[in-house]
Amino acid sequence: MTARRSFARLPRERRVGDILDAARSVFAEHGYENAGMSTIAEQAGVVEGTIYKYFANKRDLLNQVLSRWYEGMVADQNDQLAGIVGTRSRLRFVIWRHLKTIATEPALCRVFFLEVRAAGEYHASDLHVLNRGYTRAAVAILREGIATGEVRPDIPVRLVRDIIYGTIEHHTWDYVCGRGGLHVEELADDLTRVVLSGIGSRCEAEPGTADRLERVADRLETLMARAGRDGGASS
Repeated sequence: MTARRSFARLPRERRVGDILDAARSVFAEHGYENAGMSTIAEQAGVVEGTIYKYFANKRDLLNQVLSRWYEGMVADQNDQLAGIVGTRSRLRFVIWRHLKTIATEPALCRVFFLEVRAAGEYHASDLHVLNRGYTRAAVAILREGIATGEVRPDIPVRLVRDIIYGTIEHHTWDYVCGRGGLHVEELADDLTRVVLSGIGSRCEAEPGTADRLERVADRLETLMARAGRDGGASS
């Protein structure tokens, strides 16, 4: 007679947390398509049917894993920023923080880029709202810089935000895909310097700066779209 596996009764919050932790690990290791619900259940210490008591399906489970991840990143970023003063230091921190996340969780970032953001429903999802909340810190820093005179007032702040995060994604894609390394400190310094050299108040107010930024953003958008179609990005 085969012995039946027993499972301890745990509070709902603990059970859901265990499932989310297990799912995060399995999605990061195997990707979305190859992640089995039975594997997640075994790692969480539950029967597979228990997962469906709390999550509608595997896609819902992935979305909840990523939402929890984003909420943690936003909270940590906001806590850290509270103790940092000055536009350069604050902007460098959000750039560094994003790079550090990619360096620490490349597999989960890849799942997000390929399985979630590429989906047609992403822009109407809670994850898109969380993503905007996460990147809103850069917008707030740039606006603070304008208010203090550290950043030129004619700069389109949302465009600069897109350039920052688009550049990071482009330059880290090979690493996310398991190719090559990622020098977080060096890239954070370089990107901060390049951005501020173009928008800092001490720069000459050359005509057409905003137009040039628009062209750079358009090129990055084209590169990201091509990367999504090809399953990778050029370095």
